[in-house]
Amino acid sequence: MKLGVIGCGLMASAIMEGIVNNKLMNPEDITAADKFEASRERAKKNIGVCVTADNKEAAGQDILLIAIQPELYPAVLEEIKETVRANGTIIWTIAAGVTLAEVHQHVGSDVKVVRTMPNTCATVGAAVTAVVANDNVTEEEVHTLMGLIGGFGIAEQLDESKLNGIIPVTGSSPAMVFMLIDAMANGAAREGFTWDQAVKFSAQAVKGSAEMVLKSGRHPAALQNQVCTPGGITIEMVKRLEAFGFRNAVMEAMQACTEDLD
Repeated sequence: MKLGVIGCGLMASAIMEGIVNNKLMNPEDITAADKFEASRERAKKNIGVCVTADNKEAAGQDILLIAIQPELYPAVLEEIKETVRANGTIIWTIAAGVTLAEVHQHVGSDVKVVRTMPNTCATVGAAVTAVVANDNVTEEEVHTLMGLIGGFGIAEQLDESKLNGIIPVTGSSPAMVFMLIDAMANGAAREGFTWDQAVKFSAQAVKGSAEMVLKSGRHPAALQNQVCTPGGITIEMVKRLEAFGFRNAVMEAMQACTEDLD
């Protein structure tokens, strides 16, 4: 199995690193294309993959990851369509808003396409990725892709109609969580902790809380109640958060992410 990549930016590099570090592919089995020499050299030095300036060379592999800005897709798809069609390459996209139908428009409806939406946490191997495959992709090929995606986090297959709705849950939510950690760190600094301590304690508390949800299988509300001793200071904190509309603010912010997409 050979992987081609078009675009050697942050997300593509995180994905390639996850695949190589988890020994799902050898570096020499990956061919990455980028128009910028500096990006190619960085990928070659840091990950050990083969690099090229020729998008068609990358498109000639078994699977092609396209990791470029959405507005660049039409031109790139037109450039590589003959190579993809001749080789039977599976196109793997990661651009928000680029639908299966739009890919089909440029390369044909009989080409194999897997649309995915990872988030920035791929850079630390902790992404959550929504996956949609068109009808041309076999179950075995989907299984292979899911295995590669497992190299940089977890994956869940969804209907394409759900992808806009997943954006605030996974794609945009890291920004919200970073804001939460920053606010917590400010609160800790106010109590006299150094900034290094404040950020480290706050980030670890968020990480640990998420791990409890994932590993316990319990509803977050049940875990919240477990922390809140009746009459204690934590329930007072929750009361204050509710008074300032914390829960509603989160839900409203998430809805705003999809309003422009509907």
